[in-house]
Amino acid sequence: MILKNASVFVDSEKFVTTDITAENGIITSLEKTDKEGIDCTGKVILPGFIDIHIHGCNRADASHASVEELKTMSRFLADKGVTSFCPATMTLPVPEIEKAFETAAGIMGKEPGAYIHGINMEGPFISKEKKGAQAEENIIPPDFPLFERLSRICPVKLVDIAPEAEGAFEFTEKAKEICAVSLAHTAADYETVREAEKRGISHATHLFNAMTGLGSREAGAVGAVFDSDKITAELICDGIHICPATLRIAFKALGEDRTVIISDAMMAAGLPDGEYSLGGQRVIKKGDARLADGTLAGSVTNLFEEFLNVISFGIPLKQAIKSVTINPAKSIGADSFTGSITAGKRADFTVLSGDMKTVENVYARGIKIK
Repeated sequence: MILKNASVFVDSEKFVTTDITAENGIITSLEKTDKEGIDCTGKVILPGFIDIHIHGCNRADASHASVEELKTMSRFLADKGVTSFCPATMTLPVPEIEKAFETAAGIMGKEPGAYIHGINMEGPFISKEKKGAQAEENIIPPDFPLFERLSRICPVKLVDIAPEAEGAFEFTEKAKEICAVSLAHTAADYETVREAEKRGISHATHLFNAMTGLGSREAGAVGAVFDSDKITAELICDGIHICPATLRIAFKALGEDRTVIISDAMMAAGLPDGEYSLGGQRVIKKGDARLADGTLAGSVTNLFEEFLNVISFGIPLKQAIKSVTINPAKSIGADSFTGSITAGKRADFTVLSGDMKTVENVYARGIKIK
């Protein structure tokens, strides 16, 4: 495959007008060639977008343990410029989590659109105090043998933990050898989060949401993430979960290498207002998605929509691109093979119109999926 004459965002650093040659799904050259190929004059080619935190979309839910629903998610994401993703499980009874893992493992390598890296295990090792839209009755203490067993069923790329929970530090020290451990749904104070970082936490799930905030007399979990030099932070950029001004502050504070845009989308994404479900709970979509008590229940956005949002909010273009490509790849340890347009990496591309407002084509592992 050869894509010719596009403005290509090369090596996560700069735009170059060049050709891309790929063989067997791997980028082999980023130089001009006399060989015939697909003319992309006037188009922009970015690395394929990576959504490391998505529960569902288009009436599909990763926790339903349905092959067809995972295929629906894969196709929907491809249409939105996403080439790979991590389906996220909810805080459910353990047998239901296990079925979701088995189903994801069974489809990996057979996805019709965006491909799966592995599971984002959002529950059940979280805080009841900051449960958000997670079901309190299914929250359990950190259980490494359970986590290890699940990770053998399907690769886990992120596991969430409330670091104040009993046994959380010990869990983190072991789990970090398997996947990234993420601060999430937590009432932990600043000191507890910084200690958890020493034990191995490297990521923060949907920063600002379901955690202690930054205040004048207590820095909280948010302040601990800002004060770190290493923790990568997810940001839901729908303009609802975090207001534009706070997003600008966060993007500046974290710098261009630690911001990770996620959708945290649920099954109502891409669908009209109405009644849906998330983690066994009734959700009402009326613009946004909320439980009956008004609690936000994931989002109804997608990465491409958020990419356009943050640019309109004033986030620098380079940081916006990195936040949907190389940064999420690094956070789950996938940057050696995807996340940037670099010779030797997978041919994962999101082809946009010249004004970058429309997804034209999408390629995953060298195969056209849109």
